[in-house]
Parts: sequence; structure tokens; C-alpha cells
Amino acid sequence: MMTKRVLIMTAVEAERDAIVKGLGDTERFDVRVAGVGPVAAAVRTANVLAGGDYGLVVSAGIGGGFTEVAPVGSLVVATEILAADLGAQTGQGFSSVDELGFGSSKLPVDAERAATVTAALQAAGLIAAAGPVLTLATVTGTAETARELATRVPGAAAEAMEGYGVAFAAQEKGIPVLEIRAISNAVGPRDRSAWRMKDAFDALQAAGKVLVEVL
Repeated sequence: MMTKRVLIMTAVEAERDAIVKGLGDTERFDVRVAGVGPVAAAVRTANVLAGGDYGLVVSAGIGGGFTEVAPVGSLVVATEILAADLGAQTGQGFSSVDELGFGSSKLPVDAERAATVTAALQAAGLIAAAGPVLTLATVTGTAETARELATRVPGAAAEAMEGYGVAFAAQEKGIPVLEIRAISNAVGPRDRSAWRMKDAFDALQAAGKVLVEVL
């Protein structure tokens, strides 16, 4: 059964353009730019949701991949969305807001739709994995931080900067959410020369073609 109306939020216009090319000529999908970072994403998503009637919200765009799960050029569908730097540093390491007793750093996705999308991407011949997607206001730039995150979040697949904000806004309205990331680089030391942006944008466009068939 098709979702009545789908809102897709991307961080920047280039991501929006790639998704729109993949979706083609359809009025069921509304693709908007959220801005960079969880705060901008939450505010702008909330503003859009206040003026429209949607059955599903998708955070989509480029992201870094934990290469054991998601190699560069592949796609990741979130099984859960985590605010990975929402918490406190202690003498024993990082403590999440969950551990501090101040709330939750994890937001659920629509598990059934996430599984359907993952299977459809794979059936279309795309390299796609499912796993936790981390939201960080400051993305990872060292191997040490990458190892710490992978240890703290078993099975972590990708990181980006907007998913938790988009998901929080959707949750406040009672609307289910998905997050999909096309992997442009490995999580870890920042080496822009190794980033494969074209491959990631091509994967994002290909994902759009699949989404219009299954959502």
C-alpha cells in the first residue's frame, strides 16, 4: 500500500536535486532542503510539517560510512537514528543522555518500511545495508573517534548531521520516519581527495528511483 504523501528532507540542494532526478515526475513526494546540522533540520522539518499533510518523513543525503558495514558508494537504510554526541564526557568516557537519565538519544524508524526499502534497493542491484545511523553536530575526523563510535554503537553503519533533527520533528507530529544515506567517504580521518561524491550522488539518485516504487 502506497504512503499517501512523503516528505524527504536533505541537507543541501545538490542532495535534493539527486533525489528529485531519481523520483521523476511524481507529486506524491515533496523534497525540501533542511540545512546542515540537527538544529536546522529539526526547525525546518517542523515548519514544513506544520503546513502539510504527510504520511512519512525521510531524512536522505550523503554520509560517511563505517566501512565494515557500508563501503564507499553504497547505501544505508537506518534501523535506528541516534544523536551520537548528545551526552557528557566523563572520566570513564562518553555517557549518553540515556545513561545520564535526561532523555533518549535514540529515535525509532518505521521498521517495516525500512526493511522493505533495504530489500528493494538490493533487488535493484544496489549495494545497500541496514544499520544504526548516527547524527553528529561535529562529524568524525580521526581514527580514534571512529573506533570509539563503532565500539559504543555496535553495527553502526553511517554518520551524518541531520537525521536526529528530522526524526525528532516527525516524532513530535506522530509521523513515521526513515533515514537513507549514500556513502561518499569512510568515517575516520578526513581525506577529501578520497571522497567519491559522484558515486554517492549517483547512488542517491538510484535510491530515488526505488523509493517511488515502494513508498
